Amino acid sequence: MAKSSLLSPRYRVLLAGLFSQLLCVGVARFAYTPLLPVMQQQTWLSDADGGWLAALNYAGYMLGALTAASIGSIRLKDTLYRLTLVLALVSTAGMALTESFWPWAALRFVAGFSSSGAMLLASGLILHWLIQHGQRGELGIHFAGVGLGMLLAALAVELMLGLALDWQAQWWGFALLAVALLVPAWAWLPRPARPLEGSSGGQRQAQPPSRTFMRLMLAAYFCAGYGYVISATFIVAIVEREPLLAGAGNWTFALVGLAAAPAVMLWDLVARWIGYLGALIAAMALQVVGIVLPALTDSLAGVLVSAVLYGGTFLGCVSLVLTMAGRLYPQSPARLMGRMTLAYGAAQILAPALTGMLAEASGHYDTGLWLAGGFVALGAVLLIWLRGVDQTAQRLDAEAKVATPS
Repeated sequence: MAKSSLLSPRYRVLLAGLFSQLLCVGVARFAYTPLLPVMQQQTWLSDADGGWLAALNYAGYMLGALTAASIGSIRLKDTLYRLTLVLALVSTAGMALTESFWPWAALRFVAGFSSSGAMLLASGLILHWLIQHGQRGELGIHFAGVGLGMLLAALAVELMLGLALDWQAQWWGFALLAVALLVPAWAWLPRPARPLEGSSGGQRQAQPPSRTFMRLMLAAYFCAGYGYVISATFIVAIVEREPLLAGAGNWTFALVGLAAAPAVMLWDLVARWIGYLGALIAAMALQVVGIVLPALTDSLAGVLVSAVLYGGTFLGCVSLVLTMAGRLYPQSPARLMGRMTLAYGAAQILAPALTGMLAEASGHYDTGLWLAGGFVALGAVLLIWLRGVDQTAQRLDAEAKVATPS
């Protein structure tokens, strides 16, 4: 890589990952959240239809995650990563070209598939490059892109609303933004020089978890996925439905993204104090409060606290589980993450569809919020049980407390 750039090769690679998150997650996946109430006001889109479109988006993500986990070739992963960048652009622009449910459904599915490129493929490619070049394997900057992407989506919609652009023009605006983000996401991540095999000779061997660990962890992660997706999909629509909060929806979503940006690094620190399971339980407990607050109060202060609690915890839950997968299977964490993704993804497909139908039947989202909060609370209880009875969980917590800070 040329050294004439003002940026070092290391940071160009890390920023390529960040830009991929801004494109595939911030634009292709999360632009839909702040645009949902706009589309509902200006088109035929109902609460139930909006929920189904979100469900199909998460179905696409689950397919992408399972596809990524099944690919062994680093070169093929690189090719698929670049394809997802293009799909993110195409699926965003396509939303402005139609006003029919089934084309929208297909586009949201493709957008969900593309987001797996930034979340999973890019992280693996970046780690591969860092290891090959003797760099520390740190992904904090990369995963900060999830929160920054949410922030970007919210601010972009707020700006375009100020320009009095309709829903189609706003999707075109996001398409132009996608073009700008695609360039560094593509160009700054070098193609892998050779297949990655056996490069982790000094790593410890896999330590497969017990059956109890897998059963309870899969159930708990399903619960976490159910809670995550409700606020991620409907938070702007929920806030805009409150007469006293009209106009605050996009700013609330922006605050969610701002709180999510440093979450991975924050929860890594917490895990060193109380263990991986302990940190995951704490994150889910705080997330319960964040999810149900909008059902308890219509005050601006309550909604903003909800945004901070939710934004500061959902990404931490994912990163903690990823870290545990890496601990249990150091040379092939995808072996565990494939099953975890099925549990998390199944909840993300079920939850928005059910919540949209409940909202259409009742005229509000309160029932959906309480149900989501209940699921996350159940997940935390399952983890408390797991932590008390399973040696795998206890070993992971002990390892977290003695791990060398990265």
